[in-house]
This record gives sequence, C-alpha cells and structure tokens, in this order.
Amino acid sequence: MKPDEDLRTTSGLVVPSAALQWSFARSGGAGGQHINKTSSKATLTVAINEITGPEVLVRRVTTALSIKVRVTNQTSRSQWRNRQFCLTQLKEIIDNAAKPPTPDRRKSKPTRASVKRRLEGKRHASKKKESRRTNDW
Repeated sequence: MKPDEDLRTTSGLVVPSAALQWSFARSGGAGGQHINKTSSKATLTVAINEITGPEVLVRRVTTALSIKVRVTNQTSRSQWRNRQFCLTQLKEIIDNAAKPPTPDRRKSKPTRASVKRRLEGKRHASKKKESRRTNDW
C-alpha cells in the first residue's frame, strides 16, 4: 500500500489515508545495537468516524469499536514490515466489527432415540444399585 492510498477492507469499508496517524518508536526486546538505533515499532491510530462505506457496515463498526482504534506492532526489525502488519490488523479489526451479529440459537428437542438411550442408561444404573442392596438389616 502506498502512503497516499486509502485503506480498503474486504467488507467494502474505506479508511482515508488522511485518517491514518502513524507514530514510531524504538522497539523493545532483543536485537542488539540495531534496536538501539532504529525506530521500527509502528503505532497506527484511526478515528472511527472517518471510516466510509455502506451505512449499515459503518453503523456496526461505530457501535462495536471505541472512538479511536490503536494498533501497535514491533515483531519485525523493519519499520515498513511493521507498518504492513498494523494495516493488516486494522483491516481484520474493522471487518470483524462490520460482520452481522450471529443469529440466536434455535432450541431443539432431543431426538427420540437419545431420550430412549438416556432412560435405558438410568434403568441400568438403577438395577445395578438395586442389586447391591441387602434385605437383612
């Protein structure tokens, strides 16, 4: 993705390039002197109200997410690669928020055979316990 290109998700939402706010810092962890010299940690902040697209999807995203979404990545030694990871994560977050809610589960009755098996098992356990009893109290 080029720096002046809008971010397009698979669900059809568009984040304008002007809404992407980048900041960079030095990464933590192992890496030797390279870590001490480069700012490869990438943080991407996006205001949700800047997202455009179909009205239904935009409404779902705005209700599911907070006002701003912040994505940080420092897994790679390369700043460019960390930026790509941030963009990928942002796409996934927005697409997951834009998905319709899952329908409620419809309750179903147990099958006749499963009821029969359950009752047979109860009868078997009852007979087993009954055979352990003695009448010579």
